[in-house]
Amino acid sequence: MSTIFLIVGLVALVAGVIVFIVSARASRRGKQGSWLVGTVLVAAGLLAVVSGWLLTDTNPNRGEALKTGGLAAGSVVALYALWLNDRRRRTDEERQSLERDRQELESTRADHDRERVADERFARAVEMLGNEADQVRVGALHALAGLARNRPYYTQTVLDVFCSYLRRPFSFKPANGEVDQNERQVRITAQRLIANLLPPATQADAPHYDLDLTGAELEYFDLSKRVIGRLIMRVTVLHESNALSGSRVHGNAYFTSARTLGRLYVDNVDFHGKAWFSKFSGDGPVHLEGTRFRGPTKFRDATFTELDIETPPDREPTPLPMSR
Repeated sequence: MSTIFLIVGLVALVAGVIVFIVSARASRRGKQGSWLVGTVLVAAGLLAVVSGWLLTDTNPNRGEALKTGGLAAGSVVALYALWLNDRRRRTDEERQSLERDRQELESTRADHDRERVADERFARAVEMLGNEADQVRVGALHALAGLARNRPYYTQTVLDVFCSYLRRPFSFKPANGEVDQNERQVRITAQRLIANLLPPATQADAPHYDLDLTGAELEYFDLSKRVIGRLIMRVTVLHESNALSGSRVHGNAYFTSARTLGRLYVDNVDFHGKAWFSKFSGDGPVHLEGTRFRGPTKFRDATFTELDIETPPDREPTPLPMSR
């Protein structure tokens, strides 16, 4: 009897090993292997081999022999169950990983679509700035400002566009005395939106946006209490009343050959970089009370009709009158 058990057990073990080998090769080719069949054959083989081997004793205890063989077979089944559970766990992890990758891909695609829409919106708005109708140009300015508020990384680009628009040839005091009032309102709108896009001076760690207004003609331009990066106002003509009161200019400021024909409020301004006023012409009152120059300053060949540089105690920055 023990010999039969041993022979049957060995045959079952060999058959189980062969099934495992075939299943492993099938799995490498992406096919389903017969792991359960192999496990059953190996478990049955161990049961027969262990029981047959114990029955070869002179006084065998058949109950103990079968029990020991059953434990050996059970251990194989338990190992198969653990392997199966681990495989299921890895499959779930791979499924979750694929789901995360899919969600990230969809999120990236959605971001790309939003960026594309924003780029198209920006291009359309810039194109509308060349429209002959002033109301269309005003709408384009507001569309660009809205884009900058919704997409902060567009802010500097939008400010550059606004400054470029203000640098277009225009005169608030033409020789014939006839001012294009429609264009004037568009330009004043651009000035106001520039001020609105700049961070307030009270904001901590505010971004520094640059303004290039070289050669622009400005009227009632109010940048009071704002944070500015680099400020370029070379050959700029300032009409009526304009202000930088209480602002912080972190980059270099250039007012070279600029001219003010009205009041200019530069009081309580904090210049962190260069402040160049070479050949500046102040044909109207210029207020510099409480202004701090932390970097190099130059006033060579600058002329002032009326210059106020005294610092009255507890004085607030002078408000800018925005109407005549």
